[in-house]
Amino acid sequence: MKRPAVHHNRHHQLKQVKGLFGRLAIAAILLIAPTLYFIYLFNPSISSSSSSSSSALSDLPSEVDVQKLWDSADSGGWRPSSVPRSDWPPPPSESNGYLRVRCNGGLNQQRTAICNAVLAARIMNATLVLPELDANSYWHDDSGFQGLYDVQHFIKTLQNDVRIVERIPEIKKNGKTKKIKALQLRPPRDAPIVWYTTHALEKMKEHGAIYLTPFSHRLAEEIDNPEYQRLRCRVNYHALVFKPHIMELSHKIVNKLRAQGHFMSIHLRFEMDMLSFAGCFDIFSPEEQQILKKYRKENFAEKKLIYSERRAIGKCPLTPEEVGLILCAMGFDNSTRIYLAAGELFGGERFMKPFRSMFPLLENHSTVDASDELKDNTQGLIGSAVDYMVCLLSDIFMPTYDGPSNFANNLLGHRLYHGFRTAIRPDRKGLAPIFIDREKGRLAGFEEAVRRVMLTTSFGGPHRRVTPESFYTNSWSECFCQTSASNPADRCPSDNEHEVTNNSNVNAEDS
Repeated sequence: MKRPAVHHNRHHQLKQVKGLFGRLAIAAILLIAPTLYFIYLFNPSISSSSSSSSSALSDLPSEVDVQKLWDSADSGGWRPSSVPRSDWPPPPSESNGYLRVRCNGGLNQQRTAICNAVLAARIMNATLVLPELDANSYWHDDSGFQGLYDVQHFIKTLQNDVRIVERIPEIKKNGKTKKIKALQLRPPRDAPIVWYTTHALEKMKEHGAIYLTPFSHRLAEEIDNPEYQRLRCRVNYHALVFKPHIMELSHKIVNKLRAQGHFMSIHLRFEMDMLSFAGCFDIFSPEEQQILKKYRKENFAEKKLIYSERRAIGKCPLTPEEVGLILCAMGFDNSTRIYLAAGELFGGERFMKPFRSMFPLLENHSTVDASDELKDNTQGLIGSAVDYMVCLLSDIFMPTYDGPSNFANNLLGHRLYHGFRTAIRPDRKGLAPIFIDREKGRLAGFEEAVRRVMLTTSFGGPHRRVTPESFYTNSWSECFCQTSASNPADRCPSDNEHEVTNNSNVNAEDS
């Protein structure tokens, strides 16, 4: 009777020991890594005897060519292409039933869900009912699909892929008219295709319609079928076009910013929800910490988070000052015009003041125009849609936290597809020891160290997708092609030209 208890105690003690060793290891990293980094960086004898694996780093330029960053990144001969490259018949005249989905979350999480819903409908040979958008609890916005997107363009663009209707039609049975009642199902998170072709399809055939809710991240991203992935791109980058008034507001802002030259957009994720999620509390006052901890307790799973450990591995959103320091180290000066896409920054003006002193030309959709027109018409999800379009069309885009950030991740993918537009993606893990040293007063070589980290980024060019990077962040190479590719699978289809030039999401950019 006692042996199980002993076993439990030993297991508990073992977990405690493992936890202690884990924290000691992180502490050692905090103490040793910065020292080794700067010894390596500034000791010529060590640098000259480095291994061949580090010689590639020494080939990097020592300075960032800022002027070059205002142009698109080097495409390496690749072009966006999401048209089918193999047999892709139109949907059959008879479908297996109706598919309803309710897309939950914010604008960009819903956008991803819409792409998944179209693919799910194709997989099941179902008629997709226009996706429902959740009345988001944060924005308190019930615009719906019809209030944000061009419905007729959506249906027409995808007519060769799936059958789409705005609502489930009524049917006549025994002389009576009635609605088909959809069976409600809750799909597993990241459900494989087989779940849709078996369980979901069986219920659809049985009931005539199914209703999947909630529908966010309910279909696996990595699918070993390039045509399915290209369908996602057709939805995301061609079919989903904001309504004309949203596009007009967006282009009005872009035109005003570009009238004075190039401009950069920054998604500053220094907001209460993300700071609470990341567990980055210690830089705030006791009162502010209580607010963050309360928000975390009410919205996220309980987990013990230690700020110093999170900070050391780059899990904290960059502060506005850190963003400014990165840009200064890269060579941007105080004449740089910056558009900020952000909600309410936590901590107030004291966190923005250092950033503003470095880059005074800061704008958002409320300040670009002195009148109230833009401010009054860019609230809720529409405001998020306008921010999305301005960031998509900006010369440079910089996300400050691309962890669980659908806005930043989707934009990175869209800008990649929209001609490899420059993206500055700070390596927070690589920068963490440099910033920690700076906070301790060790300033020598700071800017050079930052530059060395930043020079390893692709700046928006094609790069291999590696887990956990999302397909929606990087659809290369499935949704790209080369006109003179040595690999036949990468060769552009003959009708690719019309697709590239008629991308309705952005074709008004230069008007």
